[in-house]
Amino acid sequence: MFLGGRGAGKTRAGAEWVSHRARNGLSRRIALIGPTFHDVREVMVEWGLLALPHERPRFEISRRRLVWSNGAEAGCFSAEDPESLRGPQFDAAWCDELAYWTRPDATLGTLAHALRLGRQPLLMVTTTPKPLPVLKQLARAKDTVVTTASTWANAPNLAPGFVAAMNERWSGSARDRQELLGELVEDFSGALWTRAQLEAARDSRPREFDRIVVAVDPPVSVGENADACGIIAAGRYEHDKEYRAIVLADATVQGLEPMAWARRAAELADALGADCILAEGNNGGELVRTMLSMAAPHIPVRLAHARHNKRQRAEPVSGLYTKGLVAHKQALPNLEDEMCGFGGEGFSRSPDRLDALVWALSDLLLSGGEPRVRAI
Repeated sequence: MFLGGRGAGKTRAGAEWVSHRARNGLSRRIALIGPTFHDVREVMVEWGLLALPHERPRFEISRRRLVWSNGAEAGCFSAEDPESLRGPQFDAAWCDELAYWTRPDATLGTLAHALRLGRQPLLMVTTTPKPLPVLKQLARAKDTVVTTASTWANAPNLAPGFVAAMNERWSGSARDRQELLGELVEDFSGALWTRAQLEAARDSRPREFDRIVVAVDPPVSVGENADACGIIAAGRYEHDKEYRAIVLADATVQGLEPMAWARRAAELADALGADCILAEGNNGGELVRTMLSMAAPHIPVRLAHARHNKRQRAEPVSGLYTKGLVAHKQALPNLEDEMCGFGGEGFSRSPDRLDALVWALSDLLLSGGEPRVRAI
């Protein structure tokens, strides 16, 4: 499976794979499947297979197939018509832009029964990724090999205007990771946040904050297998007689000694002019306070103690986003990954960044605090 950004050379990669197998007799019967038959003909065949510097197959348009001199054949099929794959049989298939098929499940289901020739039938998928269940299932299969490529990796072969336009359109959003970097950015069913919700919650305008807090979710151990130390900064401002908040930064670190992550929190607090550093005190308690006070002796340090589980603490904060009371100053990919996974099926990692976010926003919008103006 080749997951790539726009203009990342996905068509060339798929065409090279098919051409190599056909010319060398590795595959004799190949299926070419695209979103529509027009896409197959114009993109996969004309701009792909017939544009390669290798032996060009004969394109029999009326029969919708390509034939190489050694007898290898590739048939053209549309994902709009899954039933057209019922009857033929193949030893290989190239599926292009699967994430944009209208009937991906039905098409792949029918194709699975047709891939029955040879010792090891192979399936090649080239697509700009979208978090579709069918694509995630393919990517997680034990016998799937996933390769990724970004738009920038193929920039020398693209028009400068195209690259600049794509960067202007998607930079600073989760779509940047999907459309340009070729990453499979997932939403989890049942999660407390969605990608669309966070994409709508962007606000990079300068603000005057009456409070800024850096929240810390300290780990209980150190080393490469330890949980991360969540470090999130957020500021509060008033709009139409209502308090709102902007998430300003994610400085989370993993594996560091306590004094090292304490310094990281202190540096962020200094950079933003934070009113205080707020840390969860359930694990470490006074030791956490001591470390942070040593790293930032000029900034008040407060401890918060959890009385409810993580989901119960996160749900009111999720409600703040639903009401439009919280925005992110910029894209925060790692934090937003946790937010869009937490509470959903299949999400199992420790939400350390999210915990720190919950503490910060709870302190700013769900409890009191004396005002102190800061401009960011």
